[in-house]
Amino acid sequence: MAVWEALLASWSPSADTAPSGPPPIRMTAASNTATPSTAPSVPSRATPLHIGIVGCSAEGAALCYRTICTEGAALLGQAHAHPEVSMHTPSLAAYVDCLERGDLQGVADLMLASARTLARAGADFLVCPDNTIHQAFDRVAPHSPRPWLHIAEVVAAEAAARGHRRLALTGTRWLVDSSVYPDQLAARGLACVRPSEAERTEINRIIMDELVPGVVRPEAVATFQHVIARMQREEGCDAVVLGCTEIPLIIGDANSALPTLDSTRLLARAALRRAVAGT
Repeated sequence: MAVWEALLASWSPSADTAPSGPPPIRMTAASNTATPSTAPSVPSRATPLHIGIVGCSAEGAALCYRTICTEGAALLGQAHAHPEVSMHTPSLAAYVDCLERGDLQGVADLMLASARTLARAGADFLVCPDNTIHQAFDRVAPHSPRPWLHIAEVVAAEAAARGHRRLALTGTRWLVDSSVYPDQLAARGLACVRPSEAERTEINRIIMDELVPGVVRPEAVATFQHVIARMQREEGCDAVVLGCTEIPLIIGDANSALPTLDSTRLLARAALRRAVAGT
């Protein structure tokens, strides 16, 4: 499984708006084309809003960016078109250090630093293609220079729209043990079911030691398939949340016993709709 690559493009801020640190990555479109049916139709506007991606892990951020770029053409009605996109990503090690210490304020500070950089680059609103660090979202939103889309809120809305009622949750140990998804799903009358303790431990190991660095092994696929099938059979789940933005690298509707809710692509598509609608 190849790791996504992005090209750096030129970035020329004016003197009064230049950020103090390195400029964010201004991405260019990937060469792959979108499947038109994957992006819901939204009336286009002359100039879509500028999307800011607050990156955390490389694979999840890259998949979010790639989805925005490749599916933008279907909404904008022009080949290769997509909204302007900027990304800022501090070292993942800084986030992991905060998470391991239980320092959610430290996580929030990193997210806000990216938010300020992206605001200076011209982003109109922000998304973060990382479920785990949404634990700090309530510490971020009130102080952010730009509005955000919340990844779990987007997923919960999609689950409700599809008619699901009982959702299996997969993701890092930090995410699964948190209230990020239970709160958002409960707000829509949906149940959230966590894997067993042993399953959480193994899923977390696969994510952090394999998927985040871009390593894909057949054994990891089999583990996820086993957990999902068990939660369907024993827990009565009717869909599964892919609550880590790397999980779609190995699991999707084609190889899952349950319908999947791909948090990475759902967030990217919600960002596209917002950018094109201009609200």
